[in-house]
Parts: sequence; structure tokens; C-alpha cells
Amino acid sequence: MGSPFRHRNFSWYFTGQLISNTGVWFQNLALQLVVLGATGSAQALSGITIAQFLPIFLLGLPAGRLMEHVAPRTVLLVTSLASAAATAGLVFVVNQDPDLWALYGLVGVLGTVQAFERVAAQTIIFELVGATGLSRAASVSTIALAAARSVGPALAGLAFQGLGPGACILIDAGAYLLVFASRWLIRPAELHGRTPVGPDGGRPGPADPAGPASSSFRWSRDVATLLVVNVVVSLLAMNFGLVLTSTVDLSYGGDAAAVGAVHTLNAVGAVAGGVLAARRAQVTVRSLMPATAVFGAALALNAAAPTLVLFLVAAPVLGLGVGYYQGIVNAAAQESVPPRFIGRMMSWMTLGSYGMVPFGALAMGWVIDASSGRVALAVSAVSALACTVVVLLRTRP
Repeated sequence: MGSPFRHRNFSWYFTGQLISNTGVWFQNLALQLVVLGATGSAQALSGITIAQFLPIFLLGLPAGRLMEHVAPRTVLLVTSLASAAATAGLVFVVNQDPDLWALYGLVGVLGTVQAFERVAAQTIIFELVGATGLSRAASVSTIALAAARSVGPALAGLAFQGLGPGACILIDAGAYLLVFASRWLIRPAELHGRTPVGPDGGRPGPADPAGPASSSFRWSRDVATLLVVNVVVSLLAMNFGLVLTSTVDLSYGGDAAAVGAVHTLNAVGAVAGGVLAARRAQVTVRSLMPATAVFGAALALNAAAPTLVLFLVAAPVLGLGVGYYQGIVNAAAQESVPPRFIGRMMSWMTLGSYGMVPFGALAMGWVIDASSGRVALAVSAVSALACTVVVLLRTRP
């Protein structure tokens, strides 16, 4: 796992991702509590999710094409400053009687910026470590998200209670400035080059080692399999903010402390899963078979837990399955296309991972209302295990 950190640029990148993913919890928690406190409406709260993720659904693919012509580091520097400015603007609307449309509008601006930031953050990994360390670095990068999820909610909760929503927003804005500094310290001279795609759609230049055989983005069998699995899992098996909270609250009658505990234990397990994924030096689409199988089994274990105590015991196992799956699927996506098409590939992955969030929340919310959170977890388990079968059938020699 340590090999990506031998590259100084990757260390700065990872630091920035950790700060960014931790800081965003301060913003999200503050917005959620302010909207719920002012309206008492879950529908009003869903507007935050839609405003945040709909731009990613609409702009993810154009962002991928942009990465083929503009350096990802440049995009990340611009998005860091834009995110800091948009977040600071939220200070003026987070109060006891917020203007919801102004709030939705600013969150939409942030979502638009994030559509480009998320794709650029995945595209730059190749440039940071090169081809030989790509799989491991892609897996390690997912650990930043899990690590932030293990501490971010607790720190944000303390800040909200002690300082109020405005301070939480300012903390997040300040975090983006630190992220800008960490990305500024990435040295362009030490980056590994990717052959740019020409305006004709992908004709290789004279320095392109791949040659004419890979001059255009190809929807190979492996790429199609990877994208289908990503969409299915994201839609039906990754809605943990909704499903885990609902299961603890509605199925087991747990309190806020129990909700916080299950998310924290899940995040700790996700860090361990990311470490396990990072131990693999090479990842292929076929590597998704054990990843989705472990994930599906972990979901089934949690769905079968008869009591809250056993559900809490099983939470790190689910986190391990999540972390391992995310590490493998991101590494497989990076390895599945020529380097100059990583931006386009990761834009499709971002569209599947984040663009499906509103639709997945609607689907799982309906399942929970019609039955229970445990049934929703069982549906998630079946979908992950079905993906194991799909990968097996489509990657047979």
C-alpha cells in the first residue's frame, strides 16, 4: 500500500482529498440540520440532494472530455477556489429562516463545480504515479473517503453544537483553501504525461506509444461490464446514508448515538477494505468477481442481524466489503482504457457512482417505506451477488 506515497505528488494529492472529504461533512451536516429545523420536511431536505448531484448527472460526461484537453491539476486548482467561494456564500443563507431557493441555488453551483472536480481527481491519478503504480494508487485514493467518513460526522456534530451552522460552513470553506494549497504543491514537472486526444476525436500524435489501434475510445466488453456493474451497485447497494440510518431508527428503534456508531463502524471497516484492495498490484475487470461477492455477503450478513447489537457488530464487515469493492472498481476502471482516455472513462464512472444517487435514494426509500431497512439491505445483497454472476459470465476466457 505504501508504494504510491513514494511519489511526493501523490502524497500531496491524498492529503488534499482527505481534507476535502472531511470538510464537506461540516457543510452537509449544517445544511441538513438547518433545513430540517426550519421546515421539518424530508421533501425539502431531498432538494439538497437533488441540487448537489443532478449537475454531476448532467455534466459528468462533458467533464471527462475536458480532461482530455486540459491538465487535471489545473482543473483541480480552479475547482478548489470555486468551491471555497460558493461554500462561503452559503453563510448568508444558513439561518433559522433560510431562503430555500437561494440555498438550493448555491448547492447547485457547488454540484456543478464538483462535477468537474470529481472527474479530475480520478483522472490525475495516472499522472501522479504512472502506469506501473496505477492500480494500487487508485485503490489507496478511496481510503481518503472512508477515513473522512470515520471522523467527519463526529467533528461536524461537535462544531454544529458548539459554534452553529455558519461556523461549520466557514470551516468547510477554509478546508477548500487548504485543498488548493495541497494541489498547488503538486509539481507539474514530475507528472507522468498522458497523450492528449486531438480535436478529431482521438487521433494519436507522434509521441503516442499506443499507436492507431487505440486511437479512439472503445466500448469493449470489459468496459461495458464494468460500467453496468458500477451503475447497478450504485443504484441499489450504496445508499448507506438512507438505508443504515433508517434500519437503525425504524427497524431496531435505535437512538442518534446508535446511528452515529453504525456509520463510524462502517467507515472504519471501509478503511480496512481499501487497504486490502491496495495490496493488489494489478487489477482487472475480472477482479470484480471477489469484490462484489464479498460485498454481497457482507450486505446479507447485515440484513440478517436480528438485533441492534448484532447489527453494530456486523457494521465493520459491511464497511470492509464497501471499501474493498470501491478500491477494486476504481482501479479496474483506471486500468481498462489507454491512459489518454482515463478522463472519459472516469466521467462515466462518476456518472454511475454519483449521478445515480437521487434515483437510488428514491428506489431504496420506496423499499424501506413498503417493508423495512433490513429488506432494503437484502435487495442490495441480491444486486451485488447478481453482479458477481454477470462478471463471471462476461469475463470467461
